[in-house]
Amino acid sequence: MTSEKDTYKTITKPSAETLFKEKGSKFYGYAFPVTSEDDVKYYLEQLKKQHHTARHFCYAWQLGKNYDNYRANDDGEPSNSAGMPIYGQLQAFDVTNVLVVSVRYFGGTKLGVGGLIQAYKTSAQLALEASKIVKRTIDKEFILTFEYPEMNTVMRIIKDENLKITNQILELTCQIEISVRKKEAQRVFEIFTNTYKVAIKRKK
Repeated sequence: MTSEKDTYKTITKPSAETLFKEKGSKFYGYAFPVTSEDDVKYYLEQLKKQHHTARHFCYAWQLGKNYDNYRANDDGEPSNSAGMPIYGQLQAFDVTNVLVVSVRYFGGTKLGVGGLIQAYKTSAQLALEASKIVKRTIDKEFILTFEYPEMNTVMRIIKDENLKITNQILELTCQIEISVRKKEAQRVFEIFTNTYKVAIKRKK
């Protein structure tokens, strides 16, 4: 039986600025927490204002709790010499919802493709090393509906299973929204399905 991945790693705040120098070129590295391509655009625009004389803004990002989407951009450097080495570090650190940017100031000496790959890889590595990486669980959301007399039963299960309540409406007919770790979701769903007078459905 294979256990489905139900955790992911990410960062909660931008990294400190890092600097890597190679043959006169300077590579400023940054890592940012992102959840959408709009976030990516925002941080790139901010860096372009900050480093308005820099020549290249090479980057890679990965999005989605299941590591669904990624993109790598060489921004004028030779093909696959910048974006993919940066993306390789996102994979090495096993992080998602993260953007890593390496801003290059050309120092007058060409590094060659091999030199560029190494420089961008190192710049990305330094930025991620300067970040606080945290592990998060992938959760499923459910809605419980029941009449008020069933409250004690429901709350006991929530307490016993150590479930997180995300929202609740407690009236004659009660509704409680719970968040359940992905690998426990099916089991918890079945517990409530088999609980008398309690309805459970997945939240859209």
